Amino acid sequence: MNKKYFLAIILVSSLSTLMISSCKHDPVFPGNEKHTVSTNCDPDTVYFINSILPIIQSNCAMSGCHGNGSAADGVELSNYENIISKGGITPGNPNKGDFFEVITETDNRKVMPPPPNSKLSADQISLIRKWIQQGARNNECKSGCDSSQFTYSSQIAPIIQNNCLGCHNSNNIKIGTHAQLKTQVDNGKLWGAINHQQGFLPMPSSSVKLSDCDIKKIQKWIAAGAPNN
Repeated sequence: MNKKYFLAIILVSSLSTLMISSCKHDPVFPGNEKHTVSTNCDPDTVYFINSILPIIQSNCAMSGCHGNGSAADGVELSNYENIISKGGITPGNPNKGDFFEVITETDNRKVMPPPPNSKLSADQISLIRKWIQQGARNNECKSGCDSSQFTYSSQIAPIIQNNCLGCHNSNNIKIGTHAQLKTQVDNGKLWGAINHQQGFLPMPSSSVKLSDCDIKKIQKWIAAGAPNN
């Protein structure tokens, strides 16, 4: 074989290998866009439908922001697909993506939710971080409803915090404390709102309703006198 021709083949082969290597990217943990439902729920798993979606719907996907008919800056976050794509989430890596960056931002000019809305709590941010680390899956847990426990501190307050406070920390109806929530219990507005009854402003929104299990817990708590327990 001609020596020059042989060297040319080696050079082309080497360049091809170099180009292929340089085009490789770090592997991305793909989000599981198929909705999966588990009845054998893992306490160490963060479920999107149960824990993450309510936080985002209450604090981000609101009218005038990123949902309920609004898409501020072209970003709409009312469903899983948009949360992953429009939110710039990199499944498996919470530190690589716009969504986690803005909810942990310390600059009030850049943080989401923006003032005067309250920032997400440390517990909410921790849940979102863990969900992304676990692959940001479109998963749901249905293990049956246990409504035998319905204390304010352990069951009712977390339901309100994750589903309602995004709106009700900044509007005229405050429900962040027991006394504030009790006022809405006594005037009948809480029960009418969470059941989307006619004549009441639906809560969390017109398109989103609390789970039957959460409503049952609230019903039992109200029937017991809505105690601060």
